[in-house]
Amino acid sequence: MKSLLAVFSVAVLATTAAPVSAQSAMIPPELAPRSVGKDGMVCGKVEKARYAEGSEGQPTFLYMGGAFPRHTFSARIAGANRGKFNFPLETLEGKTVCVIGTIQRDASRAEIEVSGPSGLKLADIK
Repeated sequence: MKSLLAVFSVAVLATTAAPVSAQSAMIPPELAPRSVGKDGMVCGKVEKARYAEGSEGQPTFLYMGGAFPRHTFSARIAGANRGKFNFPLETLEGKTVCVIGTIQRDASRAEIEVSGPSGLKLADIK
């Protein structure tokens, strides 16, 4: 019985681990600038969430890796994409999230452009 349980456990782990291994490893916001040009998943606490209503494209920024303006990473959600989310993006302030996409450079910081809910996940990091 124990060996059957062990085989079952290994099978479950193998099937559930496949999607995780296909995904990039979690990158802390402080290390995101080292991964510019690569696809990745940046996970950390949203220090500040800001809707820049008066800026071109009316983006929302989620600043991570330090307090604005000394942050190391930001997620940018274009104003045209805000409606794709069924909650106010500003409510993510103080929460730990993972941002998935291609890491780009924005001045001396790293940034991921998020086009929809699939690029943004609440994280349960311990």
